[in-house]
Amino acid sequence: MSETIEKRLSDLGVAIPAAAAPAANYVPYCRTGNMLFTAGQLPLTDGKLQAIGLLGRDIDTAAGKEGAKFCAINILAQAKAALGDLEKIRRLVKITVFVASAPDFLEQHLVANGASDFLVAALGERGKHARSAVGTASLPLNAAVEIEAIFEVE
Repeated sequence: MSETIEKRLSDLGVAIPAAAAPAANYVPYCRTGNMLFTAGQLPLTDGKLQAIGLLGRDIDTAAGKEGAKFCAINILAQAKAALGDLEKIRRLVKITVFVASAPDFLEQHLVANGASDFLVAALGERGKHARSAVGTASLPLNAAVEIEAIFEVE
């Protein structure tokens, strides 16, 4: 039998938190058929932002990558809330990574690797995904990173 997602997460030292409630007029996830879409997730841990400000001005690429990992953990929290069991994930189809960036910052793709690397480690083959990494002038609450995901599910 193949290794479960929960076992991989345990091996990574990651506990999936309770899914964050929406901060405005939206739902945290939406399922239609066998597709699950998450709302954008911020780099929150225990309700506190872990990556704040603009990449290339306020924080460096390494801190942005760590922030992207926190976003990915919160994506899995939403998937677990939606599905009840992460094993119902057939595959991660795509993530879109928004990186709050100074005008001359050019490493959005490296920041996005923080999420991509974590999701592949956590989900195995099911975690290999398409991706966009987009620089933006600002994000809600002055977060440095925000990520949304699309899953194929059972």
